[in-house]
Amino acid sequence: MHLPHEAILLRIFIGESDRWHGQPLYEALVLKAREMHLAGATVLRGPMGYGKSSRLHTAKILRLSMDLPLVIEIVDAEEKINSFLPLLDTMMKGGLVTLERVKVIDYRANPDLPPSPEI
Repeated sequence: MHLPHEAILLRIFIGESDRWHGQPLYEALVLKAREMHLAGATVLRGPMGYGKSSRLHTAKILRLSMDLPLVIEIVDAEEKINSFLPLLDTMMKGGLVTLERVKVIDYRANPDLPPSPEI
């Protein structure tokens, strides 16, 4: 275990149906983060949620939603996150973006896995 170091957690709340140039917005954001060499990104799909409009999005069987909530989390150094924010601003039409300081305790790649192929 390494000593903790300061980083920033960027959390982006959007809907599954949000798009950027015909592509799902979450995919476009993750690919752009990768292109900019941010440490990593994770997309989390929520079974239920609502936002500023108070419109409920749910995955219940009787009320299947095609617009479930998504959260994209990216952790990296403050400078790298700050360089991503202007691009994020141009890509998002709605949603919520939060930043918080976090302590990263450990970050390592699995040495047994082959390197991921270039996209």
